[in-house]
Amino acid sequence: IASTLGVPSKIEVTTDRSRAPDGATYAINMIQVGGYRPCTVTDFEIPKRYGLRQTIADTLGIGGIMRAVRTIPVLIDMCKDMERLCPDVVHFNYVNPMAMNCWALSLATKVQTIGLCHSVQHTAGELAYDIGVPLEEINYVVAGINHVAFFLRFEQNGRDLYPEIQRVVSEGRIPDGNRVRYDMFKRLGYFVTESSEHFAEYTPWYIKRGREDLIKRFNIPLDEYPRRCESQMAKWEKLRSELESSDKPLETRRSIEYGSLIIHSLETGLPRVVYGNVANSNLIENLPLGCCVEVPCVVDKNGVQPVRIGRIPSHLAALMQTNINVQALTVEAVLNGDSQFIHHAAMLDPHTSAELDLDQISSLVDE
Repeated sequence: IASTLGVPSKIEVTTDRSRAPDGATYAINMIQVGGYRPCTVTDFEIPKRYGLRQTIADTLGIGGIMRAVRTIPVLIDMCKDMERLCPDVVHFNYVNPMAMNCWALSLATKVQTIGLCHSVQHTAGELAYDIGVPLEEINYVVAGINHVAFFLRFEQNGRDLYPEIQRVVSEGRIPDGNRVRYDMFKRLGYFVTESSEHFAEYTPWYIKRGREDLIKRFNIPLDEYPRRCESQMAKWEKLRSELESSDKPLETRRSIEYGSLIIHSLETGLPRVVYGNVANSNLIENLPLGCCVEVPCVVDKNGVQPVRIGRIPSHLAALMQTNINVQALTVEAVLNGDSQFIHHAAMLDPHTSAELDLDQISSLVDE
């Protein structure tokens, strides 16, 4: 990439974690503790023995809980290195479970962390396509928690576009892969940012024991993440072989991810709005102080500045709270080393409690 763009640069690779962040201005974290094997596989296979089906299992649910338990300590150790080696660093976290990881880091470290996801901009593009309006003409405001944030406004030159989204429903044009989210829109009046396959396992309503009709009706892809991982790893190997061929021309373009945009704004002062996951310092009034919220952030030479939203609709806050309960207990469990809170988190998880009884949940957590 550097040679294609003609950028003077020095690229170093190291497996020494204490060396990597030394003097860094920015740190981008994209780790997966335990990898696909054994850990992601474990997150699916053990729950299935109890009859608990999942789709992605990286954000909430028993898979998300266990992913947080093994990930948060590593992230904290990394940030302790940064406190020592680059205390003024801006740390971009791309690691799931986003809210639990960022919440824990806000309590356990002094490093400035902003959690970055692509669900907001991906969903905005999907909705623009569904209603036939160019994305560049749309203005929107989103707020909530990662993967359970909602479009509070979706407009074109001041015109509310929610009626156009409603027309997608009334005309029977709901995409097959988005049935869950459109069902939620019909019931809540607002559109959620995360995909249907994710959102199906954040609630107790779509994946229920003995209700295969729901799986079929809402086109829910059980075990989607393992399939996706296998496919991605195969694509990466193909890409590796292509990139190692020096005669293959390289196309470079900016991705949809916020990371490079934030760095550009911090370096140049060019202001832009991104969506970041940060501690709730009364940014959303009717969510708990200190929890991790996803809100607009203005970025320029003054830094990453979260925007205060105020109150969000009460029913949306109530839905988020069911997820925040699980996040809070998991974070407390990890920071205090108390495994009993993991049992409590699983007991209160919306999807887990919809499929399993308390004895099953207890045994599952232990295993």
